[in-house]
Amino acid sequence: MQQKIYKMRQGSPIVHKTRTQVVVEVLRERILSGDIRAGEPLRQSNLAEELNVSRIPVREALLQLEAEGLVRFEAHKGATATELSITQLEELFELRALIEPGLLARSIPQLTATHLQQAEALLTQLEATLEQEEDAVNSYSELNSQFHLSLYAGAQRPHTLEVVKGLNTNADRYIRLQLLLAGGIPKAEEEHRQLLELCRSGQAEPAAALLKKHIQTAAAGARRLVAKHFADSSKPE
Repeated sequence: MQQKIYKMRQGSPIVHKTRTQVVVEVLRERILSGDIRAGEPLRQSNLAEELNVSRIPVREALLQLEAEGLVRFEAHKGATATELSITQLEELFELRALIEPGLLARSIPQLTATHLQQAEALLTQLEATLEQEEDAVNSYSELNSQFHLSLYAGAQRPHTLEVVKGLNTNADRYIRLQLLLAGGIPKAEEEHRQLLELCRSGQAEPAAALLKKHIQTAAAGARRLVAKHFADSSKPE
């Protein structure tokens, strides 16, 4: 995993990426990791100075993050990191549970040895991350998403995959919350291993059922944590 960079040095070249893309990646990581808290104002002038860029790429980056559901623009307030919300959490995970099991079932008959080797490599990295890296949750979260997407590669549904990627991006903060506070990682590892074995043996229906349960379990754990630790104005408890 590449080292996280939260500040661009004066005069340092940006290779293969526009300034806007770099700012998007930096701010996305800071929001998802909790470094920028939900509801925290994102003042363009301050961010531009901190990241050593003009306000234009910052503005463009915030608009992109708004499209991803990570930033909200409000009148007389500007941009803020979106609040943790039980309502949003439920919607995101309900959509994942509706879409991803069917995508996996469609993918399994078309998975090649190369696809399965890639999934195995990602899962091995995923399992090693917790023991080898201090910043385990950030690395785990990214590898977790890559592992799931690798199992959907055989579906040949690129537009559906883009929808799933968007859902995963928006759901990522809730996954991280569960990994940090609910001890969800060990169970997830066991389920991931079972999921890969079902894919390898071509058992599409059991794999889809396990994936749906996997998503619903993650949602239930995250929901309890949001209700316990964060105010949710969108839905009374």
